[in-house]
Amino acid sequence: MEINLTPIGFVRNNIKEPGIEDWRTVTSEIIIEENLKEALSRIDEYSHIIVIYWMHKLPPSQRSIIKVHPKANQNLPLVGVFASRSPARPNPIGVTTVKLLERRDNVLKVTGLDAINGTPVLDIKPYIPGDDSSTEAKTPGWLTA
Repeated sequence: MEINLTPIGFVRNNIKEPGIEDWRTVTSEIIIEENLKEALSRIDEYSHIIVIYWMHKLPPSQRSIIKVHPKANQNLPLVGVFASRSPARPNPIGVTTVKLLERRDNVLKVTGLDAINGTPVLDIKPYIPGDDSSTEAKTPGWLTA
């Protein structure tokens, strides 16, 4: 099955290459296509949004990786790529919940988006506490060690 996606916008920031340790400090703008700006109506009533994007600079060789050390830390166990947040994956789709600082026309200003300048944005959804998080979530011990 073939799936075709069209970006709804692009990321604009000062980050040219991946590798930043703390994305929480990065402020970015998401520039939404002009013809879709009405789709942003009332988005600024939310404090956080979920951004879905395509990691366009991931080389093809990284898309066949099956196991990784999380955070590229050799001290952490080797795990399946689906058990990690590694950018190396069969489909380089990124999903990040970010703080929405403001909306200006077709531009969303956010913090915490772990995407580099020029990254194509595929979709945006509002973050809804309770629907998008669970107090019963469990993570492995090595993740926080």
